[in-house]
Amino acid sequence: MTDLLWARIRRALDRFHAAHPWDHNAHYHRWIMRQLPRRFGSALDVGSGSGDLARLLASRAGKVQGIDADPAIVARARELTAPDAAVSFTVGDALSETPPGPYDVITCVATIHHLPFSDALIGFRRHLAPGGTLVVVGVTRARTLGDHLLGAAAIPSNVAVAWYKNKGREAPRPVSMTAPTRPATMTFQDVVRDTRRALPGARFRRRLFWRYTLVWRQP
Repeated sequence: MTDLLWARIRRALDRFHAAHPWDHNAHYHRWIMRQLPRRFGSALDVGSGSGDLARLLASRAGKVQGIDADPAIVARARELTAPDAAVSFTVGDALSETPPGPYDVITCVATIHHLPFSDALIGFRRHLAPGGTLVVVGVTRARTLGDHLLGAAAIPSNVAVAWYKNKGREAPRPVSMTAPTRPATMTFQDVVRDTRRALPGARFRRRLFWRYTLVWRQP
């Protein structure tokens, strides 16, 4: 495939997805819930965005705390959350300003690559209650042939899901975050290596749509 043809394909895909947006992170929310107990006392959602996952966690938890560095999206999360819901949102840095726990559940979706990775994992471990569960959905930088092949395999699925989720919708779905994003710098191999040092026994899985998942339970 020539560079010119590939560039044309990229532009066509960009136009398609601009007209058919969908939330790749919310796609994994139901999977996250399947990793958690049916009921738990408290949860912390790091990088909570507009609060979709925090409100979902509240269907099982006694109390949920969301934290995000972007004041605008935290304000939006508060607007979308019922006053009587057991959910609160804080503007702050996840490493230094997390409301004290401990928490039975900590979730972090597409946020950890914005933080010092090992420091974040150690912080999560410190805030997690004994027997608690940490679930991370993250993004990595493609480096190996396998990375690029998995990314290429996701393209047709991404188009199909985008078309299905937008079928019959007149206006694009609102985004769940507004803060500037930055590309991941760590590879999947880097993530596995550093996590094994900080959280022995963590379980990893590579996913479609340019994501990986990490689950760890506090002894």
